[in-house]
Amino acid sequence: MTPYVSGIVPKPQNAKIISVNLHSILQWDAPTLYEGNISYTVQSKSINFPGDAYENVSTNLRLTECDVSSLSAYGDYILQVRAESENNHSDWVTVRFKPMDDTDIGPPDVKVKSESGSLHVDFIGPFAEHEHDKWPLKQYYGSWNYRILYWKKGSYTEVAHIDTKHNSEILSQLEPWTIYCIQVQAVIPEWNKTGRLSGELCEQTTHNGVTPVWIIVTILTGSMLVVVVSVPACFFSFLYLYRLTKHVFCPSYIFPQHLKEFLSKPPSGSQFFSPLPQEEQLFYAKLTVISEESKNHCDETGDEARKIPEQLQDSEQEDSDSSIVLASEKA
Repeated sequence: MTPYVSGIVPKPQNAKIISVNLHSILQWDAPTLYEGNISYTVQSKSINFPGDAYENVSTNLRLTECDVSSLSAYGDYILQVRAESENNHSDWVTVRFKPMDDTDIGPPDVKVKSESGSLHVDFIGPFAEHEHDKWPLKQYYGSWNYRILYWKKGSYTEVAHIDTKHNSEILSQLEPWTIYCIQVQAVIPEWNKTGRLSGELCEQTTHNGVTPVWIIVTILTGSMLVVVVSVPACFFSFLYLYRLTKHVFCPSYIFPQHLKEFLSKPPSGSQFFSPLPQEEQLFYAKLTVISEESKNHCDETGDEARKIPEQLQDSEQEDSDSSIVLASEKA
């Protein structure tokens, strides 16, 4: 292997670590004023073990960055990078890197739902990605809180916040029918770290479900008035219907008996001309009792007794003639 000659190739510029959720990239700028083909080598060394030599992380790189996420999250390292061209190379450029301190905590995923005058906020993450696996970042740090910031839309100077260890929170005591905006971030007190804010989510509250006292009093008063008015009205309506039904089906007067009998008999022409029904016409004769004392007078009165039937017959004849005359006049 041909040895490299140091100092002929300009060294990389602005070397830095970009780390988010323990996904770490070492970046740098290419040397200026050099027209040859350049490649790069990146090495690392743990500060916790000063006697250890540098180890290659990546060699013959053509890009101006290197993924160093494979390093232990709990370690403390010195990273170095140099530029190489043919048999020449630049000086090393070093960067101190402590993953747990240097990584940025990304924003969590947030969902907001409006319900019964409150805002239900759910959040999860962020996650650390390592070799295609995802792990909740709070498992690395142990101490972990979420901070929820919320405010009325347009009132950025009046921002309230709530800290919680859980993955959800209910924002209550909000004004109904008002739009609130929400952002959430992770807070790690032991590491003195604050995560990035989530995107701004705005949601309108609904009615809080609490009925004002004056509405309750109004409803109760109205209900009492309805009861006071409706009970007597129902009573008198029932009494009126009862009396009307009784009057129709159970009348208080009695139909005259003679009218019932008259209406129950079939009509007959003779009833209109006869002063009394046929069965009620009376035929009678004079009865004379003769004792032995008056026997001597029998002969004397015999003639008179024979005259009585004749008189009755004449009387009946006269009554019959009168009835016929009366009927003729009515006709």
